[in-house]
Amino acid sequence: MDLIPKPDQVVSAAGNVAHKVLYGGLADLRPMPRTLIDEGTLREVYHYRPAAAVKQTGDPVLLVTPLAAPATCYDLRRGCSLVEHFVRAGRPTYLVEYGQVSFRDRALGMEHWVEEVVPTAVREASAHAGGRPVHVVGWSLGGIFSMLAAAGSPDLPIASLTVVGSPVDVRLVPLVAPLRPLLNLSDGRGLVTRGYQALGGAPKPLVRWAFQLSSFQKVVTKPLAVARNLDDGEWLAQIEAVDRFTDGMIAYPGRTFGQLYHRFVKGNALVGGTFEVEGRTLDLADIDVPVLVFAGATDGIAPVPAVKAVVPLLSGSPEVRFEIVPGGHLGMLTGRAARGTTWVALDEWIAQWSSDAAGATPSGAG
Repeated sequence: MDLIPKPDQVVSAAGNVAHKVLYGGLADLRPMPRTLIDEGTLREVYHYRPAAAVKQTGDPVLLVTPLAAPATCYDLRRGCSLVEHFVRAGRPTYLVEYGQVSFRDRALGMEHWVEEVVPTAVREASAHAGGRPVHVVGWSLGGIFSMLAAAGSPDLPIASLTVVGSPVDVRLVPLVAPLRPLLNLSDGRGLVTRGYQALGGAPKPLVRWAFQLSSFQKVVTKPLAVARNLDDGEWLAQIEAVDRFTDGMIAYPGRTFGQLYHRFVKGNALVGGTFEVEGRTLDLADIDVPVLVFAGATDGIAPVPAVKAVVPLLSGSPEVRFEIVPGGHLGMLTGRAARGTTWVALDEWIAQWSSDAAGATPSGAG
């Protein structure tokens, strides 16, 4: 909106304010309809129901959520939902999420997701889609879980792997880099360790605060930005959807948080491409499927260099493609610009590595 608003801008702003007051918001936050097809300990696998008059064909997509983030990261709002995009295109679409984490889950470590949750979700999605290979898409920590699962279970029916905003070299994360020397001074007995052990993990308020800290400048300037964009209903709807996403943050289980804190943040364990899980060494070089890597141009949580560091580690993959797309950590996945950038590249990638492209006969999805 201009400093001295034009008449049409005043009318649009008044309409947006009235709509928000009368109806509670501008965003269409209805979730895409889905059906639970498998569940276990902190594991829920869903199939998104086909859109009306659209037949689901082709290889399925499995969306892997990160810990602590709600599944709305993939289904932010109608018009900016990756799930909606796939479903309306007729792509069999699945998602694995973890439900609410509580104190009783404090003993679960990363191996639970890497060796049980993600592999099971891949197999269930494949079976439900008629035995087709699965295109796995993981955002943030979901991307790291997906890579480690693929490295540790080479028999998984994976057609391709897409990693979105997953930092591998945490030395290159501005929020973490200045703290690492201080964290290492505690030798594992510091305040953070005592805190998460006492709480049984990282509680939801702390997770929400940490996510907001990554975009602190946007939080501080948000009231001014809202006033400046009162005439832009799409912009206001996106803000509402992101606020809903942030409010839905989930806790981290204690042991998993400890592993992430000590191994990733303090130890930068994955920078060499290997990771120890329950006596096994998982090596990213063992991933033998095509990998697409996305980095967000303005991502403060997973900046471009921290994400790009994974590329040389994927030496066993038949093709590794690296893309820099507009947006921050969430925006690169499901922001307004993602519809014409990230999603387009993802569609092309899946088409390139689909079983249909290799000459297989489509079998459809259930």
